[in-house]
Formats: sequence, structure tokens, C-alpha cells
Amino acid sequence: MSKHRRLTGIAGVIIVIAGILFINSLQQEYVVPIIMYHSVSPQSHPGMKRLIVSPKTFERQMRFLKEQRYNVLPLEALVKLIKAKQVPPKTIAITFDDGYKDNYTYAFPVLKKYNLPVTIFIIVNEIGRPQADRLSWEEIKAMQDSGLITFGSHTIGPEPLINIKSKEEVKRQISDSKKILEEKLARKINFFSYPEGMFDAGIRQLVIDAGYLAAVSTKPGKQYPADDVFVLKRVRISENASNMFIFSIETSGFYTFMKGRSKFRYGKK
Repeated sequence: MSKHRRLTGIAGVIIVIAGILFINSLQQEYVVPIIMYHSVSPQSHPGMKRLIVSPKTFERQMRFLKEQRYNVLPLEALVKLIKAKQVPPKTIAITFDDGYKDNYTYAFPVLKKYNLPVTIFIIVNEIGRPQADRLSWEEIKAMQDSGLITFGSHTIGPEPLINIKSKEEVKRQISDSKKILEEKLARKINFFSYPEGMFDAGIRQLVIDAGYLAAVSTKPGKQYPADDVFVLKRVRISENASNMFIFSIETSGFYTFMKGRSKFRYGKK
């Protein structure tokens, strides 16, 4: 064998080994994508730019998930897979926060059209409020009866729990919101969303003590592993993801990894 062939063979082996090492390291960065919406509305609002997705964009995104054969699961099913460490490729869960009325008006028909399950986290004291911008109990029950929509707690009021000094009040916000929703909906409420994604170790423990099965956040911090089901990280979806290339990145499971290593802004989070 000539020297040139030996060098070529060695280079090939090195490339293969480097590729395997890169793939293994990348797999460690994978986080099951749990995407988060707030409002689906044709109306823009300067103070809510990061929270509103247009109905047209929302339908394109849901159609993309269906056509690309994503494994869209209810949050409960996803949590079971995470605990078992058996999450199939292209698995994803869809969530909404706050309980905007437009979730019923614009998002719900699209979810029924594509038969996609969703979890909506409700602020109890804002249900059916006079501004008529939040879901009513009747709308919540109609969505639940469809079999596609599961509801979770986003506490009693909108104040981030991290800002509340009284431990008893934090406990009340977490536990009583669960009880109220369970009484009204005649269903177990198993999932919790930290207001504004913020919490500390004490708040996390109170969520566990209240009997929830899992909780979602947006910024859990590096001290919590990706498979900690009480600090599940979510990706906020905004109108920036009207471009399906951006949406595909945000739903890839590697978004945080790529975002931290790229100078390009795929979307503000």
C-alpha cells in the first residue's frame, strides 16, 4: 500500500471517529421540544409582540407538524416517556399559557382540523373576566369535551410566585388553583406552569407536594437536568416563526444548543 493510500485511510478513520463523537455530543444537547403559545390573534399589540401568533401562521405551523409527521403528544404521555427515557424522534408537545379567549376562537378550530392535542394553563381568577379577553368556563369545558385539550394550572393570579414573600400564599396559589379547576372541570389537574417561567427550589417542592405530576418553565437553569419533569423547559413561539425554516429549528430539540452557539437570531426568546 502506498504512503498516500495509508494517509487517506487514516484521514478517513479520523473523520468517521470525529463524526461519531460529534453526534454523541449533540445527542446530549437534545431537549424534547415543548412549544409554548399565548395568544393566536389577527390583532397586533405593541406590548405583546412576543406573545401573539397570527391565525394564518398558527395554521401553517400546525399543518407543518402534521405533514412532517411529528409525534405530537399530550403532555401526560410525553412526561411518561421522559421518565422512562424512551422518547421517540420528532416527538413534541404543544402548550398555551394564560387562557386567552382567542385560543377558543382561532386556535381550537385548527387543532380540531389537524387532530392535535394541547395543554392550556389557566389563570383561575382571570377566567371569564369582564374584559372578555379570557376563556369562559363554558368555553373551557367545550374544549375539554373535545378530548384534545387538557387544562393545567397557571396559579390563581398572574403574579410570579417568586415575587410573593409569604410561603403560605405561594402554597395557596399552587394548591387552591388545582382544587378549583378540579371541582369545576371534574378532572384531575396534573400539570402546572410557573408564572413567567420563574421559580426556586422551594416553589418547585410545593408544586410536588400539591400532587402535580409535572410542571413547565421557560428558564430552569443549568442546575436542573433536562429530564426533571418539574422544570420542563419550553420554547416560546412567536410570529418570528412564520418562516417554517425557523419553526423547524425551534421544534428540532436542538434549538437551545444552536441558539447558544450561533450569532444568528432565529427568533427572540
